[in-house]
Amino acid sequence: MRIAANLSMLFTERPLAGRFAAAAAAGFDAVEIQFPYDQPVDALRAAAEDAGLPLVLINLPAGDLAAGEVGLASLPSREAEFRAAVDLCLSYARPLGVRKVNVLAGRPPDMGDARVMRTLAANLRAAGDRFGEAGIAVQVEAVNPIDVPGFLLTGLDHALQAIAAADHPNLHLQFDLYHMALTEPSLETAVRRAGPRIGHVQFADAPGRHEPGTGGLDFAAALRALGAARYDDVVSAEYRPVGRTEDGLGWLPEFRRLLAEIG
Repeated sequence: MRIAANLSMLFTERPLAGRFAAAAAAGFDAVEIQFPYDQPVDALRAAAEDAGLPLVLINLPAGDLAAGEVGLASLPSREAEFRAAVDLCLSYARPLGVRKVNVLAGRPPDMGDARVMRTLAANLRAAGDRFGEAGIAVQVEAVNPIDVPGFLLTGLDHALQAIAAADHPNLHLQFDLYHMALTEPSLETAVRRAGPRIGHVQFADAPGRHEPGTGGLDFAAALRALGAARYDDVVSAEYRPVGRTEDGLGWLPEFRRLLAEIG
């Protein structure tokens, strides 16, 4: 496993393009960005190449963020916007060499509307096809209801059910240790249950969503569980630093030791 930095949350003391070099200097192996769409593709590609860090994952556009939207995939009657979001994401993912994209289900206005899950399944299948043609893996994420009330997929069961309903070979679970720690009785059991469905991993300590060591999450046990589940890809730091990002990286050497031990 390699360690990535989420540049939407870390090194925010700098402009986005400047965060690549900061992540490289801090010792990260890769980076991800939630929503890169307000930046020129060429500038991001140059920054990644100059820093020597791959950009492994971006999110699909999630609707009107200023209005509180957190995804389009489950919203009935907005399929055309979802297709446009796929097109825009592809226009960034291809030239940036992105290997994975995260599709956020969203916050449907009526959770009881039977069309919601049908819309989600159809949109996930469409995304699986489009990104699969480009060799890009599609992720689906569960988000805890404390941080994002009203989000459709609020736990592991919901996310696995959505993946099963869409039934597409290019759909995977984005397993965020922070969100799972808040929704699942046992994080290690959740890892075992998700198993081969896990396509991407993010982390922050819980509670608080800050850097490891600020909460009570047992990262050693979680990482060992991921190793036992044969996950062997990026684990990405997606947390809110308590202070300056570089001042809170004391956890990084221990993570490296644990990952080397896991093999």
